[in-house]
Amino acid sequence: MRVAQCKQAGLFLCGTFAVPAQSLYAEGRQAGANGTKPVKVAPKMSVPAETDPSSSPAMPAPTQAVRVWDLPTRLFHWLLALTLIGSVVSAKIGGNAMVWHFRFGYLVLGLLAFRVLWGLVGGRWSRFSSFIFAPAALLRYLRGKPRPGERFDIGHSPLGALSVFALLALLAVQVGTGLIGDDEIANIGPLNRFVAVDTGLAATGWHKSWGQWLLLGAIGLHVAAIVVYQLRRVDLLRPMWHGDKSLPASTPASADGLAQRMLALLLAAACAGGVAWLVAMP
Repeated sequence: MRVAQCKQAGLFLCGTFAVPAQSLYAEGRQAGANGTKPVKVAPKMSVPAETDPSSSPAMPAPTQAVRVWDLPTRLFHWLLALTLIGSVVSAKIGGNAMVWHFRFGYLVLGLLAFRVLWGLVGGRWSRFSSFIFAPAALLRYLRGKPRPGERFDIGHSPLGALSVFALLALLAVQVGTGLIGDDEIANIGPLNRFVAVDTGLAATGWHKSWGQWLLLGAIGLHVAAIVVYQLRRVDLLRPMWHGDKSLPASTPASADGLAQRMLALLLAAACAGGVAWLVAMP
């Protein structure tokens, strides 16, 4: 039935293609008119174009373990966390535990001094230059629209960088006010003798009120952010423990060899010596 209908319409079926019969035998009739044997010419069939590889979705780049956080940065992070816990607990206990509160404060001062130096000469992703972002970059991060080539998932993100700088600043102020403070009872900072009485009292007032609560609030936000990221299946804890993240193979790694660790050890010793000299100034 289909063949008959197509013949009536002047079409010839070839596979799944219907082509005009006159075009199918055009060359054959022309050859017969010339006295040669008619030749049946096959219809021209369209061939589907090959798929352009560039139009297909890009395959994700292969990933591998990349060292992001060097050992000195990780030790700083966890030592600071433990020191802050000890400082808060000893302050709440009071009494004889205040001796340890001062010691924890000296350790925090040494750690802060080390982090500032390590932020200049440490591993690639521990340097301040790797996580100082412009306000526009922060907005792009919050909107989830980074520019091509921007990687906010390697070291500190723009929001994480703000948290780091805020914590460092609050810790520096808290340690500084403790060094010059005087509670007029039994606790006097080792540098209190270098400031006026009113200055020492004001420093103690800040240390026990605004300074304490602002610092605890910043620490609470830091911990809450880690929990939120964990719930979103973004692990921030394990990379800070073993140092590596699963990233594209082209990602530059932080130097974390013996030379860098020896340099960190020398800097840590210098910071410890500087703190010891500071608190024992005559």
